[in-house]
Amino acid sequence: MTQEQSPNDAGPPAEDERLYPDGHPFDEVHYLEAKVILQGLRFTSVQSFFDFAKIVARVAKREGIDFDPRPAQGVKPQIREVLFLDTEDFKLYNNGFILRRRFTYEDGFPVGDPEIVFKFRHPDQDTAAALDVRPQIAGNYRIKFKEEILPLKNRLGGVRSLFSHNVEFPYHPRAVVDPTAPETLIRVFPALGPVLRLTDGHVQMVNHTAVEEVLQQLGTLDFGKGMLAACNVSVWRTRGEQFQLVGEFAYQVRYERRSDLGAKALQRSDAFFRALQDEAKDWILLGTTKTAAVYRLKGNPPQSHE
Repeated sequence: MTQEQSPNDAGPPAEDERLYPDGHPFDEVHYLEAKVILQGLRFTSVQSFFDFAKIVARVAKREGIDFDPRPAQGVKPQIREVLFLDTEDFKLYNNGFILRRRFTYEDGFPVGDPEIVFKFRHPDQDTAAALDVRPQIAGNYRIKFKEEILPLKNRLGGVRSLFSHNVEFPYHPRAVVDPTAPETLIRVFPALGPVLRLTDGHVQMVNHTAVEEVLQQLGTLDFGKGMLAACNVSVWRTRGEQFQLVGEFAYQVRYERRSDLGAKALQRSDAFFRALQDEAKDWILLGTTKTAAVYRLKGNPPQSHE
């Protein structure tokens, strides 16, 4: 089954496969993504991104990991606008869902179609896999099921996992009467039925805030045994006020089977991730994610599975 999916792509299931109600096999994790949330006020210019890259390079060298900045040479920061959508009382986020619309800009102007990203996040992999995120749309969509590696919420040096079951597709609202209505969302995302069926509230922009993301590629980390990860650093800030919310350093690996990632390569990644937290301790912000920073912007933070 490819990442570009339609409901009829799957072949006959194996006897031990877990299936969604329509007989489609459960999605499998194909991404390992490590993330460290950083203090937004640290980022005042493009040079700030490369200042953090120096920390990455120092830790990689000390841990015997090859960091190659050449793939990012001459690459300018990418600008994206992110709009989070939820009910007034945050029903989606409080139940582990994230719905956002994302726009990419080049030279100050939007390019291509906006993108819808729908996620279900949970610390338990089986729970995340059992939630069918497939949208009921005519066009193509892409499933991205990730294991996200994060620091512990309350101290540096540790590691925890969060499983993010995502679907992405281009946003084409022309044939939709009201894309913010609960009935529309339930029709497109049946998984939201139990959450939205008894509400009349339309979704709206979370905290009336549009987020501007500035993302800079840094290069690649080679953990060995074919485990090569592109890495980047970004900052999220509010449109208009230009308030720096948070930054983030991240690296990601895609694989077909978990067994494709060698044990020693995973150990090197783990050691690097822990050591980076110590080396970058003056940059790191614990107890939050980028999404949580947006939801908490006006106070009264909602509950979530983060």
